[in-house]
Amino acid sequence: MSDQVRQWRHDLHRIPEVGFAEHRTGDYLAAALAGLGLDVVRGVGGTGLVATLRGGDGPAIGLRADMDGLPLTERGDRAYRSSHDGVMHACGHDGHMAMLLGAASVLAAEGGFGGSVHLIFQPAEEHGRGARAMIADGLFERFPVEAIHGVHNMPGHAAGALATRTGAIMAGEDNFEIRIAGRGGHAARPQMVVDPIVIAAELVLALQTIVSRSLDPAAPAVVSCTEITTDGARNAIPGEAVIRGDTRSFDPEVSALIEQRMRELATGIGSAHAATATVTYTREFEPTVNAPAAVAAGLAAARATVPDDRVDPDVPQWTASEDFGVFAREVPGCFVLLGTGESATPLHSPDYDFNDEVLDVGVRYYVNLVRSA
Repeated sequence: MSDQVRQWRHDLHRIPEVGFAEHRTGDYLAAALAGLGLDVVRGVGGTGLVATLRGGDGPAIGLRADMDGLPLTERGDRAYRSSHDGVMHACGHDGHMAMLLGAASVLAAEGGFGGSVHLIFQPAEEHGRGARAMIADGLFERFPVEAIHGVHNMPGHAAGALATRTGAIMAGEDNFEIRIAGRGGHAARPQMVVDPIVIAAELVLALQTIVSRSLDPAAPAVVSCTEITTDGARNAIPGEAVIRGDTRSFDPEVSALIEQRMRELATGIGSAHAATATVTYTREFEPTVNAPAAVAAGLAAARATVPDDRVDPDVPQWTASEDFGVFAREVPGCFVLLGTGESATPLHSPDYDFNDEVLDVGVRYYVNLVRSA
């Protein structure tokens, strides 16, 4: 089984596709799943698919893997490198899919479980759009489950270690754009203009006070300004500046307060300089919040898979975001982190590659989870 799971992973690594374009990936998964004797439904939420294993009367459980790659050019000369220029599996979704195929293979061949297992292969996780698309397409009405579980590989954690926590484990992600409208003019005549660059500089610094002065120090959050653009030139003060950025938080009330204070600061600072500042604020990812009962099941399966000292039941929160949070808002969920090595290449790097040595751990974790449900 180890060789087969590794082959699935390498094959999937060769054919990465971006969100909602996972056509070859879907073809490959559907063929592999049908070959195991599973019922496969395609086109769920666009390019998503769901395969079902039935073991008898009993609860239904959902196991989810993400399908999409990232718009990055892969570096390195590995034999199975991406065959799609400008797209690669830099987040390990190839490994996630292969582990779910491995679990399906074991369960289909050996059984040992009651109820049903719905294997959910989700498109467009990196966009933060795929889970909503599957739910809008009737995922949980067509394939009802009592709980949903997922695994994400985690560079920086010991290879093969499993970690989770009750409550929020990964952050929500919000994006913002602040458009400052001033009055441009000649760089030699600043008294004739309303300089949006000066206003933007003041506002960037003021935004840092949201976390340091407006939020409870015990409430983790990040406010990052990631881009400033203008319509100016070397000798022309611009008439407009645009600040774009990203915020992370674990609590919807914290997210709401960040937005409120951002709007207040933008309006006040813009007005103080005789300019206008307009804020567009969008919520891209839900926080991923684990349910207590689902976490208890996940920890029991983890301890049946690896020694106790390789299981962390209270891992620190991670400020990255995951589309799994949308599923976990609808049904009880547990998201688990699978260590790929303390010195492993970080996610979203053009040098990244999934650590094949931990594939077996993921397969066994899923199998133990299903059999104990």
